[in-house]
Amino acid sequence: MSQIGSSGRAETGPQRGELNQAIRDSMRDLAVRLSLLTHQIGGRLDLKGTDLDCLDLIDRHGPIGPGTLARRTGLHPATMTGIIDRLERGGWITRERDPNDRRAITVQLVRTRAREILRMFGGMNAAMTQICAGYTDNELAVIASFLHRTTDAAATAAGELPPA
Repeated sequence: MSQIGSSGRAETGPQRGELNQAIRDSMRDLAVRLSLLTHQIGGRLDLKGTDLDCLDLIDRHGPIGPGTLARRTGLHPATMTGIIDRLERGGWITRERDPNDRRAITVQLVRTRAREILRMFGGMNAAMTQICAGYTDNELAVIASFLHRTTDAAATAAGELPPA
């Protein structure tokens, strides 16, 4: 999608490459900063970064089956079993029988424990609220679209990697 200028045409001037690079650099900086934040929070809660990622997916998509969770993370099912075992031992999740398939299980978040994570991310969530307050609804819609498309591009790129 190109930026439309006042003339109604996409802007493609010499500044375009510099802006594209600035966005890539900022996305890399963001990825590193979020990774470090997640690492610090995980350390305080005795959780690995992957554990926090799984807990987030369980929170947003759960109850969820271990196989589905493995597919969403791109992790091997055996690795996922170890993560689920560790999260269950830590009291972060519970395993339940799938109401639609008595042979299957789902995992779900323990809400009281989830509040611990939310509290740790409170500063970042408050900062995001402040940042978003400085944008119009239309600008936020563009930012949300950009982030969604970037997330999809990352998922596609991960899917194109050769098997490990």
